[in-house]
Amino acid sequence: MFSKARSSPKRIVLAQGEHDNVIRAAHQIVEEGIARPVLLGNADRVRTKAEHLRITLDGVSIVDPAASDCMEPYARMLFDLRRRKGMTLVGARQLLLDPGYYAAVMVNAGDADGMLISADLDYLDAMRPPLRVIGRAPGVKTAAGVYLVTLKNRPIFFADATVNIDMDAEKMAEVALLTADLARKFDIVPRVAMLSFSNFGSSRHPRSEMVREAVAIARRRDPKLIIDGEMMASVALSAELLKGEYAFCELGGKPANILIFPSIESSHIGYRLAQELGQADLVGPMFVGLRKPAHMVNRGDHVRDIVNLAAVAVVEAQELAAR
Repeated sequence: MFSKARSSPKRIVLAQGEHDNVIRAAHQIVEEGIARPVLLGNADRVRTKAEHLRITLDGVSIVDPAASDCMEPYARMLFDLRRRKGMTLVGARQLLLDPGYYAAVMVNAGDADGMLISADLDYLDAMRPPLRVIGRAPGVKTAAGVYLVTLKNRPIFFADATVNIDMDAEKMAEVALLTADLARKFDIVPRVAMLSFSNFGSSRHPRSEMVREAVAIARRRDPKLIIDGEMMASVALSAELLKGEYAFCELGGKPANILIFPSIESSHIGYRLAQELGQADLVGPMFVGLRKPAHMVNRGDHVRDIVNLAAVAVVEAQELAAR
């Protein structure tokens, strides 16, 4: 991903630009040569913090939404987007003081190629600006949040962990297809397991039937995708079981590298257990299904986590530019 990003760096806006780790990350992004970072925040405070951190901001742009010449045209753009959904021009001006909304409008206007936003309070609040302003990609009904979980050098994508509280077969199938597309950006051939408490009809229940229906929908939409379910996580991740008792599984005897969970709580619990008990490394959440790149920085994320997400956003922006 870093090699791809360096080939054509893009402009990535970091919404919470006054945070210490975000400032450090912007400096590192320039050092790595993967993007042209834009920090949102008060310029004096950002520069003072950078001096205190003993880093330079060469190659980093700083934009203060409250003092920007773009405030009024951005407000009118936001008003035009949302005026039939209760937005007023005064309300648009007020919302743009929120760095998440300002960053989303920058991306929507083409003044930035992608954005990173912090989830200081909660995911749903942090997701609203990109969902409302950037919106879903053409033909996509379901956006989702994906974590790349790396355990013992084994990368596995977990979805959906942040967006869809209520899952159904159509949503689950679309999340699987979107996550498979994300895996391909990492040059990983997707092998998708649709998870449940049941293995291939062993427990008849509406929830396991929903997962089975999602597999059928995904196969119709992408017949070449390697996908199967419903199955337990213990089966999805075991080469021994997939080569033995479940040799009929379409995963071809190899463990899944994409796990699609039937509910947001199961996915959230799953990646947190992997992180806390298995000491797994996480990248994400990465949003899939949006029209332009937007990813989320978790509270407490390290500098490298932010830099990793910036690289992902750049590669996605490159692909959009090439279409």
